[in-house]
Amino acid sequence: MKIGMILDNVYPPDPRVENEAIELIKGGHEVYLFCLTYGEQLLNEEVKGIQVRRYMSSKLEYKLSALAYTVPFYTMMMRKKIKDFVIKNSIEALHCHDIRVAEAVFSANKHFNLPVVLDVHDNLPENMKFYPHLQKFPGKYIISPKKWKQKEDVFLEQATKVLTVSQEFVDQLKDRVTSPEKVLLVPNTINKSFYEEANISSEIIQRYKNNFVILYLGDTNIRRGLLTAINAVPNLIKEIPNLKLVIVGLNTTDTVLKQRVKELGVEAYVDFEGWQNLELFPSYIEASDVCISPLRRSIQHDVAYANKIFQYMGFGKPIVVSDAIAQKRLVEKYDSGLVHEERNSEDFAAQVKVLYRSEELRERYGNNGKDFVRNHFVWEITAKALTDLYYNLN
Repeated sequence: MKIGMILDNVYPPDPRVENEAIELIKGGHEVYLFCLTYGEQLLNEEVKGIQVRRYMSSKLEYKLSALAYTVPFYTMMMRKKIKDFVIKNSIEALHCHDIRVAEAVFSANKHFNLPVVLDVHDNLPENMKFYPHLQKFPGKYIISPKKWKQKEDVFLEQATKVLTVSQEFVDQLKDRVTSPEKVLLVPNTINKSFYEEANISSEIIQRYKNNFVILYLGDTNIRRGLLTAINAVPNLIKEIPNLKLVIVGLNTTDTVLKQRVKELGVEAYVDFEGWQNLELFPSYIEASDVCISPLRRSIQHDVAYANKIFQYMGFGKPIVVSDAIAQKRLVEKYDSGLVHEERNSEDFAAQVKVLYRSEELRERYGNNGKDFVRNHFVWEITAKALTDLYYNLN
């Protein structure tokens, strides 16, 4: 089957898109990836077996994407490109990544009547409530998360199949469609190669060899909860003088985090590493003692796993997570770490101290997590739902 994946973004990188495409190619399908470029990439090329087809975009189009469900211009522009993509590549099924481009996909598909798989990476309407540009004029008044939610309900109903990333999110979406059986789980899990083919940087290991390292990987938006960890540092260094909170990631809200570190006078204990190549993630994990995911609770965070926790577990590291429902259940079920109350820096510090005081406990939690990920929750195992879906669709 010729599968047309629709990504209204540049490629690479996008781990979920790439993982799914490669898995479907292994299953005998041809995968064509519709994506955007701003003029610096080849329009047509093959990447890891994926037939990448890039369409020119612009800063104006990018800005209009935020207004996709306020005014129709973005949908109109994308619909034209998607129709061209389908025709030129003789596409037989469409796989739409997230809802921003979904209206353009369904509108274009009126001309073809192809099956459409809607891949819901996260609860975008809920996440939008935390976007900085929606907290102030003019975004606050012209972009409506409620309207995006209403649109999402329409797309869920129109889709032939719906994929999402956690069982909790599956359960939530099933309550919103008339055919619950079409909602399927394809979680974001790591590939075996993440730990089997890791190239560990001796420089990073040496840099932190004398520290007790608390590690955070990934998006550093305020909603990810890093202020909880930062606010705990003055408490923690009373007992852990060689503490280092290492933050590997980037977001426009980093100025808030850095300002808080400065206000607390703990600059010597917090390292902002910025965004690093994915190939360096294993090195930072190996250099750590405890890994964290202090998410603030929200409708989205209660039903989604952060991929970082599986990266942590894959290397046998104990984790400390907030009580956002999905990750709390996972950690408790597989006895792979400790849970703190979200936004509670005192509780966060208390859980870290428990692990600091017991190397035996850190090892036990780390081994439990490693066993779970490596034997039950790697991409090579969890992707079966995706390949089965397309086998039946075909």
